[in-house]
Amino acid sequence: MLMRTDPFRELDRLTQQLMGPGTWSRPSAMPMDAYREGDEYVVAFDLPGVSADAIDIDVERNMLTVKAERRPVARAADAGQMELSERPLGVFSRQIALSDTLDTEHIQADYDAGVLTLRIPIAERAKPRKISIGVGSGRKGISG
Repeated sequence: MLMRTDPFRELDRLTQQLMGPGTWSRPSAMPMDAYREGDEYVVAFDLPGVSADAIDIDVERNMLTVKAERRPVARAADAGQMELSERPLGVFSRQIALSDTLDTEHIQADYDAGVLTLRIPIAERAKPRKISIGVGSGRKGISG
């Protein structure tokens, strides 16, 4: 149901390691899990340290885009010298092509403990249905 659209992901990871975190013109990728749960697809993105107001979710046609920005946190030690900084700051982005069998009009988003979870229902037209066979008339009908 989900189609991967990021063929250069490994190249992006290598570039991020060499050049640092992303900017709005060159966002970094964010890790995700996607799985089916009943009549919906669940996509979970790891965004630790990102505030909910710094996350942007868009759907255009069947392309889902998630952008997030991890901003520096004001610290009491800002007046001092940074000794160690391993947590990347900047922009993270991910695009996913959704199949026509998903209902993009009813996506639900929840953000808790640094994980953005999107629930995308399966469209009614994509759910299995029973086909009844008419006797003698030769006609077949679809029942929901």
